[in-house]
Amino acid sequence: MNMRTADIAIVGGGVGGLALALHLHQRGVACEVFEAVAEVRELGVGITLLPHAMRELAALGLQAAIEAAGIENYDSAFFNRHGQFIYSELRGRHAGYTVPEIGIHRGKLHKILFDAAVQRLGADRIHTGHRFAGVTHSEEDVTIAFNDPQGQALPPVRSRVLVAADGVNSAVRRIFYPDEKMVFTGIHTWRGVTRFAPILTGKTYMRIGSIETGKMVIYPIVDQVDGQGQQLVNWMAEIRMEGLTQNDWNRQGRVEDVLPLFKDWTFDWLNVPELIANAESILEYPMVDKDPIPQWTFGRVTLLGDAAHPMYPRGSNGSAQALVDARTLADELAATPSGDDLAHALYRYEAVRLPLTSKVVLTNRSTPPDFINIKVDELTQGRPFRHIDDVISQAELRQISDDYKKIAGFSLEALAHKS
Repeated sequence: MNMRTADIAIVGGGVGGLALALHLHQRGVACEVFEAVAEVRELGVGITLLPHAMRELAALGLQAAIEAAGIENYDSAFFNRHGQFIYSELRGRHAGYTVPEIGIHRGKLHKILFDAAVQRLGADRIHTGHRFAGVTHSEEDVTIAFNDPQGQALPPVRSRVLVAADGVNSAVRRIFYPDEKMVFTGIHTWRGVTRFAPILTGKTYMRIGSIETGKMVIYPIVDQVDGQGQQLVNWMAEIRMEGLTQNDWNRQGRVEDVLPLFKDWTFDWLNVPELIANAESILEYPMVDKDPIPQWTFGRVTLLGDAAHPMYPRGSNGSAQALVDARTLADELAATPSGDDLAHALYRYEAVRLPLTSKVVLTNRSTPPDFINIKVDELTQGRPFRHIDDVISQAELRQISDDYKKIAGFSLEALAHKS
């Protein structure tokens, strides 16, 4: 079987892997991407691109395409499960950032990245239908085994380094951490998209309730979907359900499982049961992450994105951290003098990114952005209040929000001081 060669092999053609490929190409560094699925299609639900994510995508020349495909968030608003207002703040450009905050269909984002990679690198460097099957190491390179979607062996690939960007269930990571388990604490989630009339400003990112008694995250991702003013609205429902085992990954969800949990959530500004009942599609996910690990890089192999630091899908931070990983690693690889060992760049990248992302993983567990709602629920014992100022000040709530932005790396000050 003939052997292929690639200077840098990227296993996984998701957001992080494609961004790395585009950054490397931009810097004149050759690479190839190997993606398991045979055909890239616009699958999934919504995703929010925070300012630090948009900064990375803008640097790749993709901002205009992303803005055209999504909706720019104007504000973020928090409510308790009774629909009472807690806190709001402006977002993206409206809050003084140089880039917008965008809600977009995950499949559309992926397609924008994929099409750009094919156009810029060439179709011969973006390989679909390549499922990672193993890797062997030598002093000078690695040899990567792949199977096709039917399980048949494909020609192996020899590369100077391997970057694993193959997601939360990374097959590459499993080699180095074979006994590792997902961390599941009983939080079940459902994600759906519904054609719905604009809610509040029509550009508002909403968090309602908290996971102990039910939580909804809601935001629009496509405007004017039917010529009658409706939007495609993305929603995520979460609740802790003690005693249940971890639900399947990416399983088709059922309205009848979700609707009873939120049947009383009818507010003067939003009918949540109607939003759920009219969903075009629902997917069921476990709320899982993994404990931070002490090492990402093993010789000529390193991890990136969810393969390196799978985190709770709170605060829209998983994709953002993968995008920052990609730019950081590309910078280190590009800075390696000709003839020097690229493996050293992998360790430099790890030294920068591992401690920062570990802190985000742990913060997403303990004090995520919706800690604002959790805090108010604790103070009110989940009961309605007369006015939020009777419970906690807006300044205290703003501090909670600002503290998370600093840890996650997208405070206004942090982005203002980075090129």
